[in-house]
Amino acid sequence: MVEEREIHELMNKDIFTDRGSFCGHIVDAELDFAKYKMKSIIVDAAKGSYLAEIVGGKRGVIIPWEMVKAVDDVVIVKHITTPAVGEE
Repeated sequence: MVEEREIHELMNKDIFTDRGSFCGHIVDAELDFAKYKMKSIIVDAAKGSYLAEIVGGKRGVIIPWEMVKAVDDVVIVKHITTPAVGEE
């Protein structure tokens, strides 16, 4: 069950991939109130970060909670890979 305190503590935490790449900061969270579980985190992709290279510095990038591996002083998410240009 998700508690309000836990959600509040997530806000503004730095996010890194499990390979050490910086992604950005948590700005919001999406909850599933029917199941009392975290559904996703909303991230601002920091300029020059790994995530910004993938999505182009967008605000409000949704990362499913299933991709979150650890939460402490920072949040660790699974490394995201993209296919090379021209690869199918």
